[in-house]
Amino acid sequence: MWTGTLELDLLLGDVHSLKEKRSVVRPLVAELRRRFEVSAAEVGHLDLHRRAAVGVGLVAADRAHVVEVLDAAERLAAYRPEVELLSARRRLVSSDDE
Repeated sequence: MWTGTLELDLLLGDVHSLKEKRSVVRPLVAELRRRFEVSAAEVGHLDLHRRAAVGVGLVAADRAHVVEVLDAAERLAAYRPEVELLSARRRLVSSDDE
């Protein structure tokens, strides 16, 4: 069993309030969940209106699938015109790592 996590640090474009921030972050989180069948949520920078941290997690039987899904999720965020991907941190863990 493999688990993978991805934390995306995002700079939001023309956003001037937390309400506008929600209108950018919520659709991104929803699309990640729908398209890749992963767990996704806003996990950081909750009080800043121009920054967001989005976490993505999944469990799969093989490492290659985890890497493929996390790569695709990172690309989805990187190519959205309303956000700039500042960094992406990823972690892969095997059940054999104990």
